[in-house]
Amino acid sequence: MRASRRPSTRPAFDLRRAFDDNGHALLGFAVNALRDRPLAEDCVQETFLRAWRARDRFDARAASERTWLFSIARNVIVDALRARARLPVIGDQGELESRAAEAIDPLDRLRMLEALSILSEAHRTAVVAIHLHGRSYQELADATGVPVATWRTRTFHGLRALRTHLEEMEETDAHSR
Repeated sequence: MRASRRPSTRPAFDLRRAFDDNGHALLGFAVNALRDRPLAEDCVQETFLRAWRARDRFDARAASERTWLFSIARNVIVDALRARARLPVIGDQGELESRAAEAIDPLDRLRMLEALSILSEAHRTAVVAIHLHGRSYQELADATGVPVATWRTRTFHGLRALRTHLEEMEETDAHSR
């Protein structure tokens, strides 16, 4: 008598659909983090390879597929940054001395890029224009024809979504240690 297999309650990880849905966003995330498109393309490929290998561990109740893929991508990018940091820098002494050290922790930059990528286009535009580029609400309203109140609302909701996502990332990181 053969033991009957219980059907899985989890939907199968569909690599092709996941790539179609998230590949472009992951590539943008990696290019922004690495400033090197060929390396970013390699990182996206490695992200989907790792996702495929870990497909049985994906749990949609714990995180969305997109969040799961971005977490994998973040780890791949960190690995790439560490590998790049180990490579010797070739150049003359004057060039090496003129290079400024990066003041921003690459992990903090990755977390913020990931958080910005989850926002809608309207919310991301508002947050970036107001808080990163220093534009005023009135300047945006004049440039786009969108009322000041709408820009304020978009910024408020965008910042709230960013805060929530970053707090969730901190909790996830704390649990994984």
